[in-house]
Amino acid sequence: MKLLLPALLLALGVHAVKHEDFKECGQTSFCRRLRPLSTKSESADFASPYSLGTPSLASASQIGAPTKDSAWTFPLSSTLYPEVAFELRVDVLEGDIARVRVDEVGSASPWRRYNETARWSLLSSEPAHGTAKISTQNGMSSIKYGHGLELRINHAPLRIAMVRDGTEEIVFNDRGLFHMEHFRTKEMPVEEEVKETEGEQVKTEEGEAQTEEVEIKSEPEEQEPFEAVIDRSWFETEDGDMFEEQWKRWRDSKPKGPEAFSLDISFPLAKHVFGLPEHASPLSLPDTIGEGSHYTEPYRLWNVDIFEYVADSPMALYGAVPLLHAHSTKGTVGVLNLVASETWVDVAHTNGVQTHWISESGIMDLLLLPGPNPTALFEQYASLTGPAQMPPQFATAYHQCRWNYNTQGEVIEVQERFEEADMPLDVTWLDIEYADEHRYFDWNKKMFPDPVAMINQVAKFGRKMVAIVDPHIKRTDSFRVYKDSLDLDILIKKADNNNFDGWCWPGSSVWVDFFNPKSWEWWTRMFSFETWADQTKDLFVWNDMNEPSVFDGPEITMPKDNIHDGGWEHRDVHNINGMLFHNQTQHAITVREPTKKRPFVLSRAFFAGSQRFGSVWTGDNLGTWEHMAGEAAMFLSNSIAGISFVGADIGGFFGNPGNEMLVRWYQKGAFMPFMRAHAHIDTKRREPYLFEEPIRSYLRDALRLRYILLPAWYNAFHDAATKGHPVIWPQYAKYPSDETGAAVDNQYYVGDSGLLFRPVVDEGATSADVYLAAGQPFYDYFSPRMWPARSKPRNVTIDTPLDKFPLLIEGGHIFPSRERVRRSSSLMRLDPVTFTVALGHNQEAKGQLYMDDGETFAWESGAFIHRALEFKNGKLSSTQKVPHNAKNEYAQSIQDVGVERVRVLGLNQEPTSVSVSGKEVQFVWDKGAPSAKEPRAAVLTIKNPGVKVVNDWEIVIA
Repeated sequence: MKLLLPALLLALGVHAVKHEDFKECGQTSFCRRLRPLSTKSESADFASPYSLGTPSLASASQIGAPTKDSAWTFPLSSTLYPEVAFELRVDVLEGDIARVRVDEVGSASPWRRYNETARWSLLSSEPAHGTAKISTQNGMSSIKYGHGLELRINHAPLRIAMVRDGTEEIVFNDRGLFHMEHFRTKEMPVEEEVKETEGEQVKTEEGEAQTEEVEIKSEPEEQEPFEAVIDRSWFETEDGDMFEEQWKRWRDSKPKGPEAFSLDISFPLAKHVFGLPEHASPLSLPDTIGEGSHYTEPYRLWNVDIFEYVADSPMALYGAVPLLHAHSTKGTVGVLNLVASETWVDVAHTNGVQTHWISESGIMDLLLLPGPNPTALFEQYASLTGPAQMPPQFATAYHQCRWNYNTQGEVIEVQERFEEADMPLDVTWLDIEYADEHRYFDWNKKMFPDPVAMINQVAKFGRKMVAIVDPHIKRTDSFRVYKDSLDLDILIKKADNNNFDGWCWPGSSVWVDFFNPKSWEWWTRMFSFETWADQTKDLFVWNDMNEPSVFDGPEITMPKDNIHDGGWEHRDVHNINGMLFHNQTQHAITVREPTKKRPFVLSRAFFAGSQRFGSVWTGDNLGTWEHMAGEAAMFLSNSIAGISFVGADIGGFFGNPGNEMLVRWYQKGAFMPFMRAHAHIDTKRREPYLFEEPIRSYLRDALRLRYILLPAWYNAFHDAATKGHPVIWPQYAKYPSDETGAAVDNQYYVGDSGLLFRPVVDEGATSADVYLAAGQPFYDYFSPRMWPARSKPRNVTIDTPLDKFPLLIEGGHIFPSRERVRRSSSLMRLDPVTFTVALGHNQEAKGQLYMDDGETFAWESGAFIHRALEFKNGKLSSTQKVPHNAKNEYAQSIQDVGVERVRVLGLNQEPTSVSVSGKEVQFVWDKGAPSAKEPRAAVLTIKNPGVKVVNDWEIVIA
């Protein structure tokens, strides 16, 4: 999180990341052993030693009820060590998702591989099955499912391809890099070479595993024998660190010995791969291997507390989602590799795109997402890991934070200064100094003598507060939380089974094991009003340091041989750890009132599925142009992996940005899904009200614009919560058939609003280029300027004086706004709505308006309004989009909320009249200049049309 720096370094913006504190692949035993496989595979005589036996239908107990004939197990063996048995299992799930798992079976070792990642990451560890047919013949199995989909499984050597309409789109073990280290004793000799061996084939009895929908044929006499000379040194490299590993002063006891695995996944059609958050890298992932590669290290997935991270690097950051999208104009497919241990991924744009994944422990659990387009991928991924949590409405507005507001008086002063400056604000945050001796839950009463009174005073403005609660617990008998955790025996253990203690903000600290079910009810009770009396319903929570961060631990985290519930080592579960802490905290906030309320809990660490629990931010960024420029790509990478309620510290956590940078950062911040200003304790105060004109007005304008557009943002959050769509969309996802725009990552769309935002991230810039897709006109949000539809995509240059930035509206869209900005968003709930109609090339447009109470879960039972907006044939209509419940208390509460204005952009002729229900209403017409050198759109403004947001209506433009 926050390590104290000399003021000089902060002032200079020096990059102080300590590379020596974090491992490279070559410093990690398992990566050092398995990464060279990719270069060894280039040898002409290289071959995979793995082969499959004949499949059997998985038992009902394995699949779960109801049983479907769409899961099979295959014996898997290796010529490297034929005495070791593995099993490969294939499931075809609902949504045409294929799942391939590999585990070691029948081992005499007391150890087992970690197989519970799906339990925490997926909505169900065994998702519902679909329908499929299998046939096996001549050493090949074919599983057909979905619409033209097939898994072609080559038994020897092992190779699995996902095929669509005869074309391979995803290939597992295409290069033979799959390798799973088996459990062994340290004394077991390592042979240098294994002689050629014929792969074993097992013939089933007549009719075995036959069902109405499943056909398994086995004709081994027709198979080509699997013959290969396998050099064991290709796969098994002598390594003195296999059973014990020393790095600097830390010893990893590695009691299970080597258990790493490697797999290669190829995408023959792909031009780009996206995903693998979290990294400070371009959205379209550059090569990490091969001549001229952008990076020389693989992308690392290992949640760490990294100090002042590099703005362009494959180094690990705070979260890890092992998801990839592979994209070309021919289609988009994806893979989710459910592994929670340390993982390294190489990328090479060769024969499409080839990837090589290396993980330290766990089973292989690979899900193949068929797409065939990005929207389908978002929905398939959400069907597995869940859609995003619907946030409380206040959380989508502006948050003000720094390390630290040190007194109760400072908190109130912040509220008053925002009032004086006429700047909206919804949430004020408290960092670690609010807590007495950094004992979270215990307020420092010298500085905050009456926390409840303070929170209530903030709430009078319609605002909320957030206080930090980190996972480390001060190790002192006088702290009730520590005493409770000892009594319940719920702390993470060291390898010797004693409680682990390390150093963090409170000094000597312990960590609760949230894998232990005994911790869950207790942690919920910690946030109850009875237990934590110094809070109110208007106080929410920030979970930081949950990678976990341990100041005196290896790589500033926990030793890998620590022990969690069930006997699992920390190495097995590290990347899930922060998600479980996030999950339990958000649950505690949800249930602390008699009527459940939507929680708001910010987390720094995350994993696949974290979107179900709240928002994240990108950690300790620097106040530099380089960091500001790179963050759009990070947001987009997170967003396509479900983590789209994401933001970055406005102004940078470290450093003291100048006026120009801060203005540009607030403009960018207004278009981050999570909009929060935050700063290090040693930085200068930079609240937006502190600046002189005209800077103060520029900052105010950015804040006000966020509030004006909150209804459009709320639409996007609702789509994320119900469909699994990202809140912000990259260019390739909106226009998957546009090859030239696929790698664009410095601009993005807000939901389905048509709003296209491009931040200005270059010092002194007075113009910026924006990439416009083909087919639709685009309109400037701030002026009547327009760019007519073109048959080909293009870049346009837009003037960007300091008070302006590119914000365009794509034709064919309608979005809502509220243009009476108040001191907080909750005070705007009964304000009228404005609709902006940006007509497409065909003089049509569509949009939506979603509204609910913004704080409870009543929306899940139909208490909302959801309107479909459409402009067609000169008529703008509002109709019910999704049925609500009959009573709908929410709709009743806003029945008087009206539409105060409609703007129609791009109408091709002047109206003679505008009417509602046969009654003419006033309008203003600006004919624009469609054929000028810089065309201006015609703008029709309809004031007070006399319609309500809850009703069906039609505005006729004649």
